[in-house]
Amino acid sequence: MGALSGEPAPALPPRTGTPEAWNAAYVRVEDYLRAHRMHYRLHQVGLIQRVLARAAERHAADPSQDPTVLASQELEQMMDEWFAETLDERGQPHDRIAIEGRVALLLCDAPQRWPEAFLASEKATPEFLKAMRASSMRAGPDLAISSMVARPIDLGPLTGAAGETLERFERWPILRTLLLWLLFAGALATIFHLTR
Repeated sequence: MGALSGEPAPALPPRTGTPEAWNAAYVRVEDYLRAHRMHYRLHQVGLIQRVLARAAERHAADPSQDPTVLASQELEQMMDEWFAETLDERGQPHDRIAIEGRVALLLCDAPQRWPEAFLASEKATPEFLKAMRASSMRAGPDLAISSMVARPIDLGPLTGAAGETLERFERWPILRTLLLWLLFAGALATIFHLTR
């Protein structure tokens, strides 16, 4: 949990990778923090340095990895750990804790009310923890499998009469052709009458 304790980050710049790749990683992490309404610049810079330092350690071990991907993964992991600790929901799967944490963060307006507490457990006041936990979603009962029996659809007497009429037309093709010609002639007469 060293990433959450506020201990100093390893020295930057990273020993491996190009400056352009690390600049791209920096911009991605900064954008991600801004998407979470983290606009307190002093705190934001410290968070970015911690994320990039963790990503740099992993990149030094495997330079074939993309620094932006590593930084994104480190930030996700840091947020999962922080949300689990803040909401007292340790052991939850990533998807659940990520959604629950982000919803709680926005519902209690944490980035505006406690900008320095985001991803910093040592700065989490009791008021902040209470607001986050009160805003946390609680799932309802588990879904249960049920079965539905198919029933015949009753469309009423009109559809029955229409079906019988269509069946008659299918049995008597001459009657069907005559009716189509009458409809065509009626349409022509109507057009002729309207254009006069």
